[in-house]
Amino acid sequence: MYLARVIGTVVASRKEEELEGLKLLLLKQCDLDGTPSGAILVAADSVGAGVGEVVLYASGSSARQTLITKDRPVDCVVMAIVDTVATDDDVDYDKYGEQKAEAS
Repeated sequence: MYLARVIGTVVASRKEEELEGLKLLLLKQCDLDGTPSGAILVAADSVGAGVGEVVLYASGSSARQTLITKDRPVDCVVMAIVDTVATDDDVDYDKYGEQKAEAS
């Protein structure tokens, strides 16, 4: 599993039938504090994530292990929305603390 921030959505009006009904998100890998820093990916969303949220995603054959992606031709899936990331008893990222700071 990897951390990423949802930076957008992907709309494809024509696609493989097995992809019908899947919401596609544009992700950018991120640091522990939620700062985007890595590659850009397209992922199927299995949890209802939205733009701006930090998420956990899986890629490769693991991406086809969720109920929504089973046996579908996906290589990346969002499988969790992150609330908190902590290392060595320090909070690196807090979804709710970040939202309060942005609202100020």
